[in-house]
Amino acid sequence: MDTISLWQLAALAAASTLVGFSKTAVSGANTISLAVFAAVLPARESTGVLLPILIVGDLLAVRVYRRHAHWPTLLRLFPAVAVGVVAGTLFLLWADDAAVRTSIGAILLFMTGVTLWRRRIAEKETGPGADAGPGADAGPAGGDEPAASTGRTAARGYGVLGGFTTMVANAGGPVMSLYLLSAGFRKLGFLGTSAWFFLILNVSKVPFSVGLGLIDARSLLLDACLLLFVLPGAYLGRICVDRINQKVFDRIVIGATVIGGLQLLLI
Repeated sequence: MDTISLWQLAALAAASTLVGFSKTAVSGANTISLAVFAAVLPARESTGVLLPILIVGDLLAVRVYRRHAHWPTLLRLFPAVAVGVVAGTLFLLWADDAAVRTSIGAILLFMTGVTLWRRRIAEKETGPGADAGPGADAGPAGGDEPAASTGRTAARGYGVLGGFTTMVANAGGPVMSLYLLSAGFRKLGFLGTSAWFFLILNVSKVPFSVGLGLIDARSLLLDACLLLFVLPGAYLGRICVDRINQKVFDRIVIGATVIGGLQLLLI
């Protein structure tokens, strides 16, 4: 890892703040952070630096939303995610920085298109949902339960892609955000399920990252400088989440995913 200039350190600090915000408010916004890290640092090394920062953000998110997780969804996803993590580890054994950036960016954009297509089909079949009003988060579908079932095939597909992308570039957030949106999760159920999912997943990735040489003394030293910036981001996200309308929330997640995917392709 080469010497980092002051402006590069400032960019990484801002991206770390966004990690905290994304963990407690808008999960898809995290793709912007990983794009910044990949732009400032070599793509492979950036994943090792970013992982401990993500884990701190996960701990903060679990502390806030720990009671809102939907565990049947988590248990359905984890076997497929494990397959994706192993596939991602094998990919990292030979992939260079350009291959990492291009593959992740392409997957994010593809999954966004799939999710938008699925939502359009669902709206044609059932009619647009009344999720835009102030009370959109009330009622059974507005709590911790998903409003729809995506099926085992969809869970496996998203799970494998989520495990692969999170291992390769810590980019599993957008994939899983799209899955949870397609399942009809509202904000609290979305954030609680996502928080527990990524805390367990990211902690389990540490041995793989150490074995691949992505986490070492130098990366941890940089992490020590950046971790404090996660806290204000998480606090700001907690304040903002209750003020975000459900339809706006969905659009922000999808929009942030598209932006992150394009950034990875254009870097």
